[in-house]
Amino acid sequence: MKFSTRIKTMFKSRTKKKTVQSEIPFRLNFLLWTVGILMLILAVRLFYLQVLNGDSYKAEVNRSDTTTETNSVQRGMIYDSTGKVLVGNQAHQAITYTKAASATTTDIYKTARTLGKYLNVSTSKLTKREQKDYFLADSKNLKKMIKKIPGAADLSDSEQYNKVIDYLGKHPSEYKLSASQKNKAMIYAAMSGAYSLSTTYIKETGVTSKEVAEVGEHLNEMTGVKVGTSWSRNYPSGTAIQSLTGTVSNQKTGLPSDQVNSLLSQGYSRNDSVGQSYLEKEYQATLAGSKSQTEVSSSSTDQITKSVAKYAGKKGDNLVLTINAKFQKQVQKIVRSDYSSSGGIGNSTGAYAVVMNPNTGAIYAMGGVDRDLDTGKITSDQIGSINHPIVMGSVVKGATVMGALMDGVITPNSNTLNDQPIKVAGTASKSSWWNRGGSVPITAEEALEVSSNSYMMQLAMKEAGTKYVAGASLNMPTSIFSKLRGYFNQFGLGVKTGIDLPGESSGYTGPTNVIGKALDLSYGNYDSYTVMQLAQYASTIANGGYRMKPYLVQQVRGTNKDGSLGKIESTTQPTILNTINATKEQWQVVRKGMNMVVHGTSPYKTGSQLTDLSPSVSAKSGTAETFQGTTSTLTHSLIMFGPSDDPQVVIAVAIPGAAANSSAASMTMGKQIYQAYWKTVQSDKGY
Repeated sequence: MKFSTRIKTMFKSRTKKKTVQSEIPFRLNFLLWTVGILMLILAVRLFYLQVLNGDSYKAEVNRSDTTTETNSVQRGMIYDSTGKVLVGNQAHQAITYTKAASATTTDIYKTARTLGKYLNVSTSKLTKREQKDYFLADSKNLKKMIKKIPGAADLSDSEQYNKVIDYLGKHPSEYKLSASQKNKAMIYAAMSGAYSLSTTYIKETGVTSKEVAEVGEHLNEMTGVKVGTSWSRNYPSGTAIQSLTGTVSNQKTGLPSDQVNSLLSQGYSRNDSVGQSYLEKEYQATLAGSKSQTEVSSSSTDQITKSVAKYAGKKGDNLVLTINAKFQKQVQKIVRSDYSSSGGIGNSTGAYAVVMNPNTGAIYAMGGVDRDLDTGKITSDQIGSINHPIVMGSVVKGATVMGALMDGVITPNSNTLNDQPIKVAGTASKSSWWNRGGSVPITAEEALEVSSNSYMMQLAMKEAGTKYVAGASLNMPTSIFSKLRGYFNQFGLGVKTGIDLPGESSGYTGPTNVIGKALDLSYGNYDSYTVMQLAQYASTIANGGYRMKPYLVQQVRGTNKDGSLGKIESTTQPTILNTINATKEQWQVVRKGMNMVVHGTSPYKTGSQLTDLSPSVSAKSGTAETFQGTTSTLTHSLIMFGPSDDPQVVIAVAIPGAAANSSAASMTMGKQIYQAYWKTVQSDKGY
């Protein structure tokens, strides 16, 4: 028994030893194979990362670690035609903020709270929403408010936030901010609204020396905050020019509401300074310049490790205007003075004047005042000459005569008609101011000299193919409106002039449902035009048929290192918008008639006050019968050009809504402006 038991034990021991020995190579092989497979996977992954996609991942690393921030530059200046500064720049110390690419709401909140300790900003435009956003930027407040929203756990983060905003709107006491907190909320709003890596102003003017010192001392605690420089517009020749050059937005006003989307798409920040009106707006891209660019390298903690200026930026280019600053002031003074002292203001809403080169379209001056009918207050309004349509009266008669000549209903050699009251069935008699009851034969030239309404109405009827019969119904097709207006449009009446200013009006055209109004249209007592249109119309007559595009900017120029005007970048070339294809003889009829207005022999000529001007002028005055409410008023207007035989300057003036018994202050204005032009613009000794 013992022997057999020993044999069995020995056999089991050998079998167990053999099994253990056979398992070791298997485990080792399995481990080696596993390691080999893992190494292969690693090699494949490295091949994918370094060989196949190495460039893209390098670019991603560079994009994340190296970014470009931008900073605003000084705006271009505006000069008059003599090189005098009309609109300049004034430097201010400012506090700026550049939003990091990875800045979170918490980061911005922390920076705003810190900066708010040392900097005070205006909170007058802090909105309720901005106060709520600041309150919720504190994660503790946000969590607390979320708990008050039913079913918040089932909502996304954005849905929760919107629900909280709605809740706070109904419970304003939940987020009531102190004055100090509102100050920080305003700073937070400015920082939050900034574009990534774009520098924005937190406070651009009025920064005190104490604020500069304290902010500077704690810059290392506020990522993205710097002490910088801002610029605001100044006006060495007076602020009155603003009503022509326009204004620029600032950090408080932000981008103009009507341009926000357009400007944001162009890369502007919400509180960038941009032109809001007139020349500043029209030439925004030119005046703005290009922002500086700095390549910034940052660490994973958003600390700047390296800053390299890649592009210093380019100051905005400068505008050189066609306007002479001294003459502009004179014109504005003349308009205001003569208007205020005329004694016949009545229900007038203002007065306007334009001085233009008829051969190029260059504008020498734009004068204007606006009058508040309720208070009587008079303010500068040069821009009113392009956006204030007025029923001008008889000044348009030159276009009426030329239209009839081109239409062939009269000719240079056959144009005599009888001036007589026009009596149409069912309406009051219409007549010329100097002939209420008789019948007087006059030529086209004489009709302009004495400003015959009757003559113009008869021309309109002839162009409509209608024979005038006293007392009969007026049988004219409504197409007469488009025919008359078509000729007027060729001169620039009733269409935009194309001047390089935004907001120009094309005027106003009355309805065509009353055919008798076509007669009023023929002598200027129906449609409305701007004074700039009058100047373009007069220039077209003066230069012999070329409708010139008026312009204010004659050059765009760079800036020299010393700050003076630099090289010419571009020069405005005269532009002909259309040509009136009339014959020389037809032009002589209109030109002679306008000369007779001033130098004719009739006792009824309307331009006697201009006879003694040197050099001599040709002109056409106008008086329109209008209404302010139910009150009868007059519009006094005037166009003139000189010298008559070689026109170099055109003047257009209009005073709407004057008292019904007032004298034509427009004549006095035109005369004084003409004399000032020859003394100031052409020669200090006169003509």
